[in-house]
Amino acid sequence: SREGEHGVLIDLVRREREALAQSHGEDVEIMFADARYGFIHGLLLEARQQTMDPAKRLQTTRLLDSVLLHRTLGMPLFLGLMWVMFETTFTVGAYPMDWIDLGVGWIAGVVGSVMPDGMIKDLLVEGIIAGVGGTIIFLPNIVILFFFLAFFSESGYLARSAFLLDRVMHTFGMHGKAFIPLVMGFGCNVPAIMATRTIESERARLIAILVNPFMACTARLPVFILFAGAFFAEWAGTVVFLMYLLSILIAFSAAVFLGRFVVRGGTEPFVMELPPYRMPSMRAVLYHMWEKASDFLRKVGGVILVGSTVLWFLQAYPKDVDWTQDYAGQIATLEAGVQSEVRDAAVTKLRHEQEREHLEKSYLGRTALAVAPVFEPLGFNWKDTVAILTGVVAKEVVVASYAVIYAQGEDATEESDSLRDALAGTMSPLVAFAFMVFVLLYVPCLATIAVIRRETGSWKWAGFSVGFSMSLAWILAFGVITIGGVFV
Repeated sequence: SREGEHGVLIDLVRREREALAQSHGEDVEIMFADARYGFIHGLLLEARQQTMDPAKRLQTTRLLDSVLLHRTLGMPLFLGLMWVMFETTFTVGAYPMDWIDLGVGWIAGVVGSVMPDGMIKDLLVEGIIAGVGGTIIFLPNIVILFFFLAFFSESGYLARSAFLLDRVMHTFGMHGKAFIPLVMGFGCNVPAIMATRTIESERARLIAILVNPFMACTARLPVFILFAGAFFAEWAGTVVFLMYLLSILIAFSAAVFLGRFVVRGGTEPFVMELPPYRMPSMRAVLYHMWEKASDFLRKVGGVILVGSTVLWFLQAYPKDVDWTQDYAGQIATLEAGVQSEVRDAAVTKLRHEQEREHLEKSYLGRTALAVAPVFEPLGFNWKDTVAILTGVVAKEVVVASYAVIYAQGEDATEESDSLRDALAGTMSPLVAFAFMVFVLLYVPCLATIAVIRRETGSWKWAGFSVGFSMSLAWILAFGVITIGGVFV
């Protein structure tokens, strides 16, 4: 039976807690924490041999804390370090990204040249290579991002970030202990939600679970980098940093809303141990980097490979389309004439119009066009709708969707073979930013929905998370379009 059914036992525990707090003059949570850390401290004194003078180490720790945890300087330093992390992730990662992009293009060219024309060739070049290759180029950015996160964690600064933000988080109805699961959400929301088990308060834990999907996981990072590079090239690193900052702000604001109107209750004290500063070992940092890189590659070889294949079939079929005009006849007539730049331009234009009409009348296009009116006020076209729908399965598939669509779309010319170049002419920077905001917030992936249901024990909260995130994403994206349109 569940603990909630033991009414007598729960009432007894509550009265004992109140009696202990009254007799000792302290909250029970603090007394338990003091007992645990006292036992740990005594055990360490008996079992550990210290190579560094404890007094000197404590002095160094206090000196660093006086700066990094300073009431005035602490927060600007934290934001500055976060900006450096994301700026470096984009700028340094741009070089290996270009190398991988060239390699994928070379592989596609070789496969396209050696294989005979047909369905298998189209599937490999325009489906699998385009979808998987368009996503795997973001591997360097993910590795660099987790180098910084591993360094901050191993050095002891990440725990201090939770302490630093405790006061801010109390303002938003949470406490510092929820910060670690939220930071883990930058990696993946699934283990981050599971990490909320360390939060004793059921109310605080439920709020942390419901706001965690708003944290920008690495699955969204390729989308941000793709759009930032395509529409905000000069400020790409700063734009990606702003998206992560926005994710934190929205998560905290959502916590205020949930705490006041959805999940009611009081707050509780925050107690945690601050580990000593240490120089991170290269082995530990490399392990964290390899763990995240291998996880990303497994997704590329699994869900993205399958998703790209399915997307290609949906956009390639049916083959028999009722054309609005005789494209084949017009192209044949033009090609029979005298060769000239004007003729070649006319043939290219007709081919692009034919490809666009085929995409719109494919199974993928029909589905997207049926749903597209929901997103029209946000400035998104049916191709963007395709990316949004496929992203419900896994956010990594958003980039793969664009890669598959533009592998043979009207923008995929020889002069514009990069996905960023193909995407740049499809929407304005304002709409692009609204799309980034929407992808940041809308429906959690299927794995996240499943873990929310498991951790809360109710489909009610999983359904609430889906509806709440979708509504918030649409409203904020519409706000970006409406307010931004006044100034642009």
